[in-house]
Amino acid sequence: MAKRDYYEVLGVSKTATAAEIKKAYRRLAMKHHPDRNKDDATAGERFKEAKEAYEVLHNQEKRAAYDQFGHEGLRGRAGGAGGFGGAEGFSDIFGDVFGDIFGGGGGRSRGGASQMFRGADLGYELKLDLETAVTGDTVTIDVPTQVTCKTCSGSGAKKGTEPVTCTTCDGIGQVRMQQGFFSIQQTCPACKGAGTVINDPCTDCHGRGRVQKTKTLSVKVPAGVDDGDRIRLSGEGEAGRNGGPAGDLYVEIRIREHKIFTREGSDLSCEIPVSFASATLGGEVELPTLNGHVSLKIPAGTQSGKVFRLRGKGVTTVRDPRVGDLFARVVVETPVNLSDEQKDLLRQFDGLVMTGGDKHSPRAGGWLDTVKRFFDRIKQ
Repeated sequence: MAKRDYYEVLGVSKTATAAEIKKAYRRLAMKHHPDRNKDDATAGERFKEAKEAYEVLHNQEKRAAYDQFGHEGLRGRAGGAGGFGGAEGFSDIFGDVFGDIFGGGGGRSRGGASQMFRGADLGYELKLDLETAVTGDTVTIDVPTQVTCKTCSGSGAKKGTEPVTCTTCDGIGQVRMQQGFFSIQQTCPACKGAGTVINDPCTDCHGRGRVQKTKTLSVKVPAGVDDGDRIRLSGEGEAGRNGGPAGDLYVEIRIREHKIFTREGSDLSCEIPVSFASATLGGEVELPTLNGHVSLKIPAGTQSGKVFRLRGKGVTTVRDPRVGDLFARVVVETPVNLSDEQKDLLRQFDGLVMTGGDKHSPRAGGWLDTVKRFFDRIKQ
């Protein structure tokens, strides 16, 4: 019977990373291991098939040969297909799984080599004006972070000395604890997972391998960013330990409140104060936009709360190049601080308006009729 494709066996694509391949194998090993399937005669074969696929695909050299020539490319290679007899025990698999959960580091290392730990990711809140967010810019930020100590080159040991292999874990960085049927792997308490200990620490970093420093970085802000958007700066987080890679810096955008506009996606909105006379007689007002002023015609009889839509006067976003609209809401201003003469004239005007009834105030007349009908129903 022809062998199945190794990628098909593990259920991964041909572009799968080493981590994805390892994760898929662990899942299948846990599922099909004979120790868990004593009543299933086929479990052993499925476990063996998965192990064979993993032993090839997790090895770069074997994987390259398999990708190019298939199963034929593996003939004659030592350590190719692994037999069932050499399968790791059920407790070993559980040890790896629990080790990943409780170990808390950058994976195991063997043979006395110290472990590498990736640096922590950092976050930075960048406050921008609306105008800068819309047009984009390059801004400079200062970020306090942990950088590799130059004195000891990150080793943590005093110049002229080196870290030594931890005797508690023999340099593995993890210790195994047997709890009944399970063998659980945990971070070594002596070296904290590093695999090495420092007997003579560096005087600058005090054995940590890193020192506090404020880095000045340039951040390119793309046009159209909005509140809550994040910009990732790869490798600008905290320095790793024992030669591990640095973390990333995530710059989160916060837009300051604008004095005129509020923004929702690509649309802008604002309020425009209009005098009582202009709203009554009609006229024009100068309306600000982010690209200059425009003239907005106010029809006679415009009521407070009326919203005008100016197409194409909004903004773009980083996800959509189309320009949004500007929504202008009219707010009719009530005159204040009137003189006695102005008050008398206003009372005369109001009296003349009242004589016209619904002709001049259709909404007020309709509202009064509604109120009258409401009270009539209550009296019944």
